[in-house]
Amino acid sequence: MYRQGDVLIAPIGESELPPQVDDAPGEPRDGRGRMVLALGEVTGHAHAVLGPGRLLRERGPLGPLLLHLPDGGRVVHEEHAAIPLPKGWYRVVRQREYVPGSVRLVAD
Repeated sequence: MYRQGDVLIAPIGESELPPQVDDAPGEPRDGRGRMVLALGEVTGHAHAVLGPGRLLRERGPLGPLLLHLPDGGRVVHEEHAAIPLPKGWYRVVRQREYVPGSVRLVAD
């Protein structure tokens, strides 16, 4: 399991993948060719992955992301050390916070 700021990246087995994952369209990459896991609303910095792969969004407003890295990759952020990731599938979960009456993603 890996953590960078408010982003948790947990390895998962192929048996844990939802049906039709192979046919699901991936999230687009940003202008720098990165797969963005979380964009800092305050700083504009991003938790992003470099390398070949695919980022898929699961259903729901706070739904986690699925990340597939066939050759491995590296998580980068302007304020954190880079984290190397071995090849495989990962579930990416953003930290949440409770505010009276609702739950929301933590603003970075």
